[in-house]
Amino acid sequence: MTTAAPLRTALIGFGLAGQAFHAPLIAADAAFSLDAIVTGEPARQALARGRYPQAAILESAEAVFGSAGAYDLVVIAAANRAHVPLAHAALEAGLHVLVDKPLAATAGEARALEQAASARGRVLSVYQNRRWDGDFLTLRRLLAENALGPVHRFESRFERWRPEIKANWRESADPRDVGGVMYDLGAHLIDQALVLFGPAHSVYAERRTLRPGARWMMRASSRSRTKTACNRIFP
Repeated sequence: MTTAAPLRTALIGFGLAGQAFHAPLIAADAAFSLDAIVTGEPARQALARGRYPQAAILESAEAVFGSAGAYDLVVIAAANRAHVPLAHAALEAGLHVLVDKPLAATAGEARALEQAASARGRVLSVYQNRRWDGDFLTLRRLLAENALGPVHRFESRFERWRPEIKANWRESADPRDVGGVMYDLGAHLIDQALVLFGPAHSVYAERRTLRPGARWMMRASSRSRTKTACNRIFP
């Protein structure tokens, strides 16, 4: 009996996503080996060395792409604005790619990545960890069992208490940052609705801002009678 060698994995980005959602899971699964972590910040480099001494700590993604033969998979957990260019570069280097959500700012950019992966025979996927949330799994099971009967309306939302806007890319109103709550929490809600009920047939949107100084940038989206909403609440 032979055992497949673990996928040699390079993790690009060691902020919140890299530290909490990717590195621990890669390191814990025998099907993967965490061989490299890319981060340019000294404090994060030190943290990565302490937690994952087996991994090479690299200054830039180019160091991974320049030694692509040493890896099988690249996991992209960098800032949202870097997802598309890093994914293209990884695919061009012949690597399989997992991108933290959102994959891209637009459907056109996502389709271009899909075409690039297909042309090179590489796997391209998106990290959607909230497909394993307990409430979502329960609902998915009930739908599969037809325990609820015909579903005419599905409403799902995140409510988060954050009365002040943080000065970082996640809450940036610059479209180039691909920030804002819809690209953040909203990506999970939309993904869950599509998994539960299939492709969207029509899209309806409402918009509003709740916090002083906040700017609306991205649409709220729903599938038919599916409603998704995510708010950062101010009293």
